[in-house]
Amino acid sequence: MRASDAERERIAETLREAVAEGRLEMEEFEQRLEKTYKARTHGELEPLVRDLPAPGTAGAPLSGAPVSPATGSAARWADRIGKPATSGGAFAMWGGFGRRGNWTVGRKFTAFAMWGGGEIDLREANFEDREVVIRCITIMGGIQVTVPPELNVEVRGIGFMGGFGERAKDEGVPSPESPRVRVTGFALMGGVGVEHKRSKAERRRLKEAERARELDRERGRGRLEKGEGRLD
Repeated sequence: MRASDAERERIAETLREAVAEGRLEMEEFEQRLEKTYKARTHGELEPLVRDLPAPGTAGAPLSGAPVSPATGSAARWADRIGKPATSGGAFAMWGGFGRRGNWTVGRKFTAFAMWGGGEIDLREANFEDREVVIRCITIMGGIQVTVPPELNVEVRGIGFMGGFGERAKDEGVPSPESPRVRVTGFALMGGVGVEHKRSKAERRRLKEAERARELDRERGRGRLEKGEGRLD
């Protein structure tokens, strides 16, 4: 069965979504996109997306083949909320603690650091509930909370002979679909800092997605020029 231009564009859009979500490397995306625009039949198009889910979902692939659901920052906010908590607190004394990567923060999370430090990284994390409270208490120590720019965060803490504050590093607008995280607590002769910052993986995905869009625009211009040449 001959494929139409609209069907080729649908496949190209699926590939663009896949590279943006981190399912495809840039090199593989370019190879599949080139084959997409060269395809003439449905049989040539189908294998290009057989292992990919529909755009914007973490469910079944387009052709029914099994696929692992996206996790961390590659997943939609709806897919990151409502999972069983893997941690409800952290403690450090004369040492340190870390919560980072693909973990699930409890709806109430308490962190304590005395003469030590801790790191709470929510950029790849999942959330037990849509409303999460992170309580940070530090005495002559420090706790760093790192969040993605799209996360709704409210910081309400007290610093005495220390600091309790928020610093925005990366540009971003809080998403209405993200959970609401309230960071509260107390810092005595120490500090609690909340920083908005994208992960390296997320920055790489955004960069590859932009490269994908630019490559697609270049191919579109090329097809337009060829069409204009035939009209001449």
